[in-house]
Amino acid sequence: MAVSSIPARSEDQTARPTRAPRRPRGEGQWALGHREPLNPNERIKKDDDPLNVRARIENIYAHRGFASIDPQDLRGRFRWWGLYTQRKAGIDGGRTAVLEPHELEDEFFMLRVRIDGGQLSLAQLRVIADISREFARDTADITDRQNIQYHWIRVEDMPEIWRRLESVGLQTTEACGDCPRIVLGSPVAGVARDELLDPTPAIDEIVSRYVGDKQFSNLPRKFKTSISWLVDTPYESNDIAFLGVDHPEHGPGFDVWVGGGLSTNPMLAKRLGVWVPLAEVPDVWAGVVGIFRDYGYRRLRNRARLKFLVADWGVERFREVLEKDYLGRTLLDGPAPILPSKPVDHVGVHEQSDGRHYVGAAPVVGRVSGAQLSQLADVVEAHGSDRVRLTPYQKLLVLDVPSERTESLVDALRGIGLEARPSAWRRGTMACTGIEYCKLAIVETKARGEELVARLEQRLRDFDADISIHINGCPNACARTQVADIGLKGQLVVGPDGRQVEGFQVHLGGGLGMAQGQTAGFGRKLRGLKTTAEELPEYVERLARRYLAGRSEGETFANWVIRVDEEELR
Repeated sequence: MAVSSIPARSEDQTARPTRAPRRPRGEGQWALGHREPLNPNERIKKDDDPLNVRARIENIYAHRGFASIDPQDLRGRFRWWGLYTQRKAGIDGGRTAVLEPHELEDEFFMLRVRIDGGQLSLAQLRVIADISREFARDTADITDRQNIQYHWIRVEDMPEIWRRLESVGLQTTEACGDCPRIVLGSPVAGVARDELLDPTPAIDEIVSRYVGDKQFSNLPRKFKTSISWLVDTPYESNDIAFLGVDHPEHGPGFDVWVGGGLSTNPMLAKRLGVWVPLAEVPDVWAGVVGIFRDYGYRRLRNRARLKFLVADWGVERFREVLEKDYLGRTLLDGPAPILPSKPVDHVGVHEQSDGRHYVGAAPVVGRVSGAQLSQLADVVEAHGSDRVRLTPYQKLLVLDVPSERTESLVDALRGIGLEARPSAWRRGTMACTGIEYCKLAIVETKARGEELVARLEQRLRDFDADISIHINGCPNACARTQVADIGLKGQLVVGPDGRQVEGFQVHLGGGLGMAQGQTAGFGRKLRGLKTTAEELPEYVERLARRYLAGRSEGETFANWVIRVDEEELR
């Protein structure tokens, strides 16, 4: 009998059903048909477009009060109209991640006002000041997104606040939420001597065409934009940035960067390598937003920013999809932008292209008040100007000042607490909202920043270098912690007596590519390098003195940090 050539099956080779290969888990990309399962944020947006909540605010909640607000509207859709509940007073940072949202929040709101490009007329400034004094307990912080941010807002007052803002062309539409946020722009657009092309028409067209348009009101997460001819916005930390460049054949236009963002997983934007004329900026912007809407990762909130898609795809594939599927045309290749010889922040007195001047002044860590803004409006008007600009560095500018009035304006600004010739410390320090009002914060920031600036101005009055200090109340990097010379991330640390107290993890030597010779990168995090909030001024003073003593000629703080031994940085 013939013997079979098939080997006998052993006991551990008993027949089992063949399993189908496991399919990769979907990331919630609409273009690939992945619409389920949805996380709670996605369900809220799917149930009702967040833009629709304004009607409920005006017709129901403003009349019935805070207690009548549906929780999904309160903690979700309200953001699309610039509203967040603010932190209840007296809750320490140790309970930030422990308490439920309803336990953390007060019955008042933070409200952001969109000021795209940072451009304000005198009439708009006066309305902002009046709203602050009447409805916001005199609060009106300048943010590093060129917004004005109020606190203590009641839902009952929102219809009147909107009426006043919109009467002068301002809005809160999509100032927060999973949608296109404010468009950053150069605060000297249209007046800068070195500007070859004013991008303001593109910013205006994007805002008028797409802000409040439901085709982009449901994105995976927030979408941040910068459009500037000059290198005076933090372009590398935005989802999309257009930066001025002069093409050798086609003339002035814009270089395009995509995929920037900080927070807990920071990434720098990458060049697409294209040249875009001014007239095409809105269409290219809309194409990139469309890709984000359709291909962005919606399953997990911590991977829902555009930067993760760009990192996975790479710029070549991203450009290909943009051109073929969203624009229907090939974009022109373009040169990289030319960076200025040194970073630009516009503080001080500067000549405009028309021979008049602008004056840039610094509040302390962006903190101003309605009363102060009202005084500013009077000062601006008295000096023959009608235009004020806000910067992405918590500063403000007064445009169109006759040359013979600049010194008078500098003095008048100083008289209301705005310094046009500030110390390096006041000029270089920014702070987020912090635990005073923010439900995510762990530590105080604004008061700590004011205290730090005052201490350093007293002890190191003649400090002759530029050092940026960014103070953040939590890991989310709203104050761009990782790209500062000294970045301070709020957290609880162990104090001298062994108890937990407010403090900061220290990042050193970070920065963006804002000038020739600068390499963009994130600050060093040395093992165990933390400071209590109380010891912060002493630590920064010690670090600054070591830098002054040990730097070589022309050496920046960031380069010094890279060069020296770790012990010098502690």
